[in-house]
Amino acid sequence: KELDSVEAAVAELEVRTLLSGEYDQREAFVSIRSGAGGVDAADWAEMLLRMYTRYCERHNWPFEVNDTSYAEEAGIKSATFHVKVPYAYGTLSVEQGTHRLVRISPFDNQGRRQTSFAEVEVIPVVEQTDHIDIPDDELRIDVYRSSGPGGQGVNTTDSAVRITHIPTGIVVSCQNERSQIQNKASAMAVLQSKLLDRRRLEEQAKIDALKGDSSGSWGNQMRSYVLHPYQMVKDLRTEEETGNTAAVLDGEIDSFIEAGIRWRMQSASA
Repeated sequence: KELDSVEAAVAELEVRTLLSGEYDQREAFVSIRSGAGGVDAADWAEMLLRMYTRYCERHNWPFEVNDTSYAEEAGIKSATFHVKVPYAYGTLSVEQGTHRLVRISPFDNQGRRQTSFAEVEVIPVVEQTDHIDIPDDELRIDVYRSSGPGGQGVNTTDSAVRITHIPTGIVVSCQNERSQIQNKASAMAVLQSKLLDRRRLEEQAKIDALKGDSSGSWGNQMRSYVLHPYQMVKDLRTEEETGNTAAVLDGEIDSFIEAGIRWRMQSASA
């Protein structure tokens, strides 16, 4: 009776042994942004948000949505959520890149097929020891009224906070909490993590330059989700695929994540 659960636990532990990167043991911030495809892309971004939050729920991983920017007609322009478990970054970082959806558009009254894109970004959460000092004069902080669904306390006060890091142009926002102070603290945590990730990528670029390696980024079109004229989800890096698109969109992405981690390990040792 316990064999299936034991096998699953052992497989999960085996994959975890492959997470040996500098930040792999960290918690993670996951950001999703709609790309080309108009209202379909905004809807696709919201579908991806649901896919990842369902994945977290399946694994009993606590998470918190920090910020959601709703699109005008349907879906979302962007969203950021915090996955609060060890190794969340190492596990989910293989999901970073462009996700492509092909389907009959529910927003096209002629029922035409539509291709939409959304971008997934995964960054490690900073810790006390990371020491990223941000001078106050490098920040522009704006407060505004929250938008979208929410209670009276959320929508009637200027509690939402947007922080712009002037030297890099990085913009983060948070409107999840009732208090402006809480929102500012959450936004600062995301900004710290983005600056840490920027530093990590700069360091990686230097290493890749020394190695003569130009394959440091594999962002574009890492996975394709086809709902019409056939049903198929295929990872373009690992060749992992399945015809059960409904299960994938409901958060059953373990096989894709495991294949991605193994692929990354092989690529690093090649």
